Amino acid sequence: MTALNEARGATSAPRARGGTTDGPRPTRGRPRWRSKAAWMFMAPSLVILGVFVLWPIVQSFWYSLHTWTIGAATQPFIGLGNYIALTKDAQFWGALLHTVEITAISVVVLVALGFFLALALSSESVISRVIRSAFFFPYVASLTAVGLVWRFLLDPNIGMVDGLLHQLGLPSPAWLESTSLALPTIIFVSIWKNVGFVMIILVAGLKGVPEDQYEAARLDGASRSQLVRYVSLPALRPTMLFVTVILTIQSLQLFDLVYVMTDGGPEFKTDTLVTLLFRDGFVNFQTGYASAISWVLFLLIVIVSALQLKFFRYNDVD
Repeated sequence: MTALNEARGATSAPRARGGTTDGPRPTRGRPRWRSKAAWMFMAPSLVILGVFVLWPIVQSFWYSLHTWTIGAATQPFIGLGNYIALTKDAQFWGALLHTVEITAISVVVLVALGFFLALALSSESVISRVIRSAFFFPYVASLTAVGLVWRFLLDPNIGMVDGLLHQLGLPSPAWLESTSLALPTIIFVSIWKNVGFVMIILVAGLKGVPEDQYEAARLDGASRSQLVRYVSLPALRPTMLFVTVILTIQSLQLFDLVYVMTDGGPEFKTDTLVTLLFRDGFVNFQTGYASAISWVLFLLIVIVSALQLKFFRYNDVD
């Protein structure tokens, strides 16, 4: 695809300003009063950031090194005792497994489904706009509201889904009471809610692809599938990186939907790290143990995000 390569080279070449290429800008010393004024303007934000973000982070790590129980007379220092206890906690390993399952399945399905929907609905026709709005509408609602609606719909006694199955003469499974169906049901609802967001972001990415790249590929005789393979997908790599990282972080922190629909049940089969953290910290008042779970979750998010950034590293040579 020689024409396509030439088109990419033309769009990626550095642009000249005023007919000449930009060289290194001369550095100039900044007046000291400007620096002081900048720090004065940033001071309120830095204070708020320190009080409400940095200090709680340091404090939670300090709690995780203690047997910190709300209301207890003493809070003994135990070092890494809470982290060692986590390695022997079956509920923690179960919650970690469910968190990884929800994240892996929902992110893969969302990116793939969102990409195909973006390809199908990227035109500016009225029908495409209406369908895009319909897909995006669930994303506007809060996870709590979505969880309550789906819990009502899947209720075995008064739910519309089970009522429809009865009308068709089909058995109605206990969607949220079954140990084998509860977790897939939550994953389905999470995908249903977020697929519109993924589609909209990828549609915006597709509209940012220069049209001359498509024209050059067509001149080379590329088919529709080859346009997607050699033009759309490479151009969407930064957008997909953004969507994947955002969805991964959201899925690893999933709480509202699980709490409202199953509260971690049945038999802890839908428990996630955040629901376990909430139960230990705010129901059992074991703040130290819950803080250790939060730090494990934080490290998991950092590691997974770093791996995704490395995997999707953008290379202009491609």
